[in-house]
Amino acid sequence: MKAAVITAYDTLPRYMDWPSPRATHEYEIVVDVLAAGLHPRVRMQADGSHYTSSLDDLPLVAGFDGVGRGPDGRLWFFVSFGGRQGSMAEQVVIDTRRSFVLSEGVDPVTVAATLNCVIASWLALKRRISLRPGQKFLVLGATGGTGRMAVAVARLFGAAQVTAVGRDPARLAAIRGATRTALIGDSLPADVDVVLDFLWGEPAIATMEALVAARSDPARPLMWINLGEMVGARAALPAGVLRSSRLEVIGSGQGALTGAEMAAEVSEILAEIARGTFAVEAEAISLSDVERAWSQPADSSKRIVLTPVTSPCRHAR
Repeated sequence: MKAAVITAYDTLPRYMDWPSPRATHEYEIVVDVLAAGLHPRVRMQADGSHYTSSLDDLPLVAGFDGVGRGPDGRLWFFVSFGGRQGSMAEQVVIDTRRSFVLSEGVDPVTVAATLNCVIASWLALKRRISLRPGQKFLVLGATGGTGRMAVAVARLFGAAQVTAVGRDPARLAAIRGATRTALIGDSLPADVDVVLDFLWGEPAIATMEALVAARSDPARPLMWINLGEMVGARAALPAGVLRSSRLEVIGSGQGALTGAEMAAEVSEILAEIARGTFAVEAEAISLSDVERAWSQPADSSKRIVLTPVTSPCRHAR
C-alpha cells in the first residue's frame, strides 16, 4: 500500500510503499483511511520536535488520527498514539475499544479537520482542572485552529468571559464567542481565572507577569494550562511570579492524560460536531500530493486533510 512516510526528521514525508497492516487481536480491524488531518502536532512529529518524537521510531508513517471505513462498511474515528504506524496511509489497523463508530452521512473530512482542534482544550478543561460556572478565561494563541476552538469550548463549558489574545487583528476580530480580544502585549483583564496557552516561550512569560501584576486580589487562583509551544519549547519563569501569586502552571497532552481518558471524551465531542457547535474550514488534498500539502504555508484559518484513494477494504486477520 501507499503511505506518507517519514524517513528522516529533516526531510518532507514521501508518498511511497509501506507494508500493508494486519490485525492480530480480536479487538483490531483494518480500515481503509478516508481522511487524516495535517495538524500542527503531526508537523511536529514529522520534524522531530514533538516531545514524544524518537529516532528509534524512524521510519514511520505520519499522522495522528483519522476517519476510516471498516470491512463491514461502518465509518470509524480512530487515534494512533505512537509507534511507526500513523494515519496517513491507505490502510491502518485500529483498536476498536478506543475507536468510535460514526453515523452514516457524516463527512469524514469535516471530522478529521475539526475533532483534533477541539479535543486539546476540551480535555484540559474536563480532565485537568475543576471548572466553576462563570469563570473568566484567556486564550493565548487564539488565532490558530485549536485556539479558536478553545474559545468555543470555554463558552460551551460556562465561561462568563473569554479574552482571545493573538498577533493578527483581523483574525482576532473574526473569532466567534470571544467577549474581548487583545494583541500580544496589550493590557489584559485584571482577574482571569484560567489561561489556555498554545504558545509558550516569551509571550507566555510576558502574559503571566502582566496578569499577576494586574490582579486586584493576589490570592485569587490563576490556573495556567499549557497546550502547545508554537513560539518556543522553553520559557524562563521568574520565581517572583510564582511566590507573589496563586499561579498554578500545568500541562495537558499526551502523557499528562491517558489514552483511556482521551477516548472517554471523544463521543461527546463528535456529538457537538454533528450539532454544528464546532466547525473548522477544511482543504482536502490527495495523499499522493503529501509533499505539496506539507510545503504549503501554514494557514490557521483552515486545516489540511489528506484523503487517500482506497479500494474496498482489503482486511486481513
